[in-house]
Amino acid sequence: MSRSPSGDRVALWRNPTFRAYVLQGVLLAALAALIGFIVANTMANLEARGISTGFGFLDERAGFSIPQTLIEYSGDSTYGRTFVVGLLNTLLVSALGIVVATIIGFAVGIARLSSNWLLARLATAYVEIFRNIPLLVQILFWYFAVLQALPSPRQSLNLLDVIFINVRGLVIPDPQPLSGFAATPWSLLVGLIAAIALGVYAKRRQARTGKALPIYWLGAGLIIGMPLLVFLLTGAPLEWSIPELTGFNFSGGVRILPELVALWLALSIYTAAFIAEIVRSGIQSVPEGQVEAANALSLPGGITLRKVVIPQAMRVIVPQLTSQYLNLIKNSSLATAIGYPDLVAVFSGTTLNQTGQAIEIVAMTMAVYLVISLVVSALMNVYNARTLLKER
Repeated sequence: MSRSPSGDRVALWRNPTFRAYVLQGVLLAALAALIGFIVANTMANLEARGISTGFGFLDERAGFSIPQTLIEYSGDSTYGRTFVVGLLNTLLVSALGIVVATIIGFAVGIARLSSNWLLARLATAYVEIFRNIPLLVQILFWYFAVLQALPSPRQSLNLLDVIFINVRGLVIPDPQPLSGFAATPWSLLVGLIAAIALGVYAKRRQARTGKALPIYWLGAGLIIGMPLLVFLLTGAPLEWSIPELTGFNFSGGVRILPELVALWLALSIYTAAFIAEIVRSGIQSVPEGQVEAANALSLPGGITLRKVVIPQAMRVIVPQLTSQYLNLIKNSSLATAIGYPDLVAVFSGTTLNQTGQAIEIVAMTMAVYLVISLVVSALMNVYNARTLLKER
């Protein structure tokens, strides 16, 4: 029994809160029973067909090569190693795509609102063309129609006899660190910390005196200048492996796969078209009075955009921008169409075909994309919370 607001005793089953808890408990139990039935039925079917389960296959020898690896890998490496290689390749193209798509998207979105008629129309044409062509078609276009039309290695496009572009990719010099190179990464960290400290100081100084520092130029100088200074003082502790044509291919240097370039271009250009519309809508959400007030203070257009409009527009831009970042990461799985060795291609593709461990491999792949998406969402939410306008 429970009591009503008037103090009268009522039956427990008439209490809405109690009924809600009971209903949720019944639904949760039913969901758990359904999941248990599916798992038990799946395990029984696999056992009946003689299919082994478990993750022991990750320690077995893979026996196949991967054209692009960010860590040491060979045909004798394990399937667990292929998982790591595919994951790193996925993270690489996703990170590159996010950076370039953001830059292009902001530039095109701002250009769409330009008073220059030609610039605004070109930006509009960009958005309308690239966001209405399927991403897979764009990937195939860049790979087959553009990059596969490049000359053979013997007729490579040559830049200063150190950079070569051909149908097999971009070949550039490979920096080989020597013993004195260890100090350079630490100097980069010191420069980054110094730039952050300078930013905090500049913000407090501006709040106290009203005088602003060119924090972007000073910060860039610290981040770039510190490693460069250490690099020069330690006697340039690098030697370069210059690519040379030997036979029908190049030896030495680093080769960037055309599959990576095609996927990178397609993901960046396609996602940038959506980001441009997000930026445009965010800027238009800022009241006109803010711009008029900045003009009344004789602020230049660039400062008005950077200091007045964009900071206020970010509260509208960031949530939608997060969705586009997640879409770009998940769309990178289309790499299988052109053979880029991402997680789906080398793990959910080749590894699955060789081992037959479908449940484990698909579950691991799904979990990876889920974790990546959740991490990106969390980081963007933290940034969004810091950029929200605080009411007084």
